[in-house]
Amino acid sequence: MSQHVSSAWYANFFTELPNEFWRRAVPPEATAAEVDFIEERLGLAPGSRILDVPCGGGRHSAALARRGPPVTGLDISAEATEHARRVATAAGVGVDFSRADMRDVPPDGFDAAVCMGNSFGYLDHSGTRAFVAALAAAVRPGAGLVVDYSAAAESVLPGFTGEDRTMRAGAITVAATTDYDVARSRLVGGYRFTRGAEEVAATALHHVLTCAQIDDLLMTAGFVDIAHYAGPNGEPFRLGAPRLLLTARRR
Repeated sequence: MSQHVSSAWYANFFTELPNEFWRRAVPPEATAAEVDFIEERLGLAPGSRILDVPCGGGRHSAALARRGPPVTGLDISAEATEHARRVATAAGVGVDFSRADMRDVPPDGFDAAVCMGNSFGYLDHSGTRAFVAALAAAVRPGAGLVVDYSAAAESVLPGFTGEDRTMRAGAITVAATTDYDVARSRLVGGYRFTRGAEEVAATALHHVLTCAQIDDLLMTAGFVDIAHYAGPNGEPFRLGAPRLLLTARRR
């Protein structure tokens, strides 16, 4: 299976049914905790301009904008960006949403950038380098960065079994399989989404990097003061922690 997955899998994966599953799967309190973490760790001043990429359905963009900062959200999924606009309108906030590849961020002097929702690692190694370089070019010197990543080697490899899973959110059920592609250091996830008579089958790739490799990518692009956390409560990241929240600052 892993030999035949397009490296640009993400361009067609995020249609309405997969997107709606993930929107239903994340409770509002999780978004609130993540936005609290972003504000506290980055020390955002009033009026700070924030880049949210990829922004998905806009849950972080809208939540941040409700607290005052101007937000720009970019995502390659047409369905996700359209949904994000509806979310922002319903919340009564103005967010500048655009459809774009995550590497095509504007070099616009943002005061902070966030990459939430486990999107870091979607690209292959050269693509990830390009993405990190684009983030560095998009923000001003001294700007903060938050990266959310659940495919760090320190998270994935301890105790990895590849056991099949079944997940449910509302009326949507997902049957998931996971394979570890040793030669390419990546997770290959097979997903079958069902909602009544609807069914969507899709495959996703998550490239696995160590903390040291991520730090090297960021430092090469000009980021400093890198810190690693196990979640929005601020616990230090450790071996086996299922999630990495990383913060940094543009030199």
